[in-house]
Amino acid sequence: MQVYIGSGKGDDLVAEPFVLVVNAAKIIKEQTLVENINLNVEAGSIVGLCGGNGAGKSTVLRMIAGIMQPTTGEITVGGVQWNKSRKQFSQLIGYMPDDFHFSHGLTAGEALSFWAALRRVPKSRVDEVLEIVGLEDKRNKQVHTFSKGMRQRILFAQAILGKPPLLIMDEPTNGLDPYWMNEFVRLLQNIKQDGHTVLFSTHQLDIAEEVADYVVFLNNGRNYGEGTVEYFRQQHGAFPLHAAFQQSVGLHIAAGEQQ
Repeated sequence: MQVYIGSGKGDDLVAEPFVLVVNAAKIIKEQTLVENINLNVEAGSIVGLCGGNGAGKSTVLRMIAGIMQPTTGEITVGGVQWNKSRKQFSQLIGYMPDDFHFSHGLTAGEALSFWAALRRVPKSRVDEVLEIVGLEDKRNKQVHTFSKGMRQRILFAQAILGKPPLLIMDEPTNGLDPYWMNEFVRLLQNIKQDGHTVLFSTHQLDIAEEVADYVVFLNNGRNYGEGTVEYFRQQHGAFPLHAAFQQSVGLHIAAGEQQ
C-alpha cells in the first residue's frame, strides 16, 4: 500500500505510514481541545508540530503516545492500535513530557534506573544515556536540584532508554542553552539515521526548520497548514516556517473574522 503524506504540499509518495491519525478529536467537559486531526508519518522521518501555547500540540502528542485517548477518531502506531493491544503499543513509544516533578532525594541515576527497570532494559543503558545527554558526572546528584535544561536532558534520556521505534517529545528544547540546542539537533539527526521515527512539538520555528522533514501548524486545536520544510523554503525563501506560519494562521483567522 502507498499513501501520500499530508495535503500534497511538497509531499512525496511514501510507504505505508508508521504513525496514522485519522479524524482525531478530544473533547473534555464540552470543550473541544483538538478536532479533525489527521497525520501520516513515514517511518524514519522527523515531524514537528508547531504552534503557540494552547494550540493543541500537547494534546495531539498525548493521544498518539496513548496517555490520552481521543474522543473520536483512530490512532495507529506501527500497525497497532492502543485500544486493541496496549502493551504492544506502549513498547513502540518513548515519550518525553514537557516537564516532570521529580521526587526530592532521587538522583539522576536512580530515576533512570527506575525507568530502565520498567522498560526491562539493561542497567548499563543508564550510563549510556547519561553520557549521551552529557550528565554522566551528575549521576549521583539529586534531580530536583537540576536546572530546567538539565531536567529536560534527563527526560530526553529516559525517552531513549529503550531505543523506541517512535520517539515523541513535547517541547523538548525548552530551557536548553545554545550549546545543547545544537546538540539536540545533532542527536535527533543521529536517531533518524538509525531508522527511528521522531514526532515533537515546538513553538521555536527555527528548531523545526533545522531538524524536521515535515511540519504541521496547529492553532486553537486545528491543523492550519502543513508541508515539507523544503516546500516552504521554495515558497518563502528566508525564514520559511515563520513566513508560512504567519500566512497560514493569519489567513484562517481573517477568514474566521469575516464569517
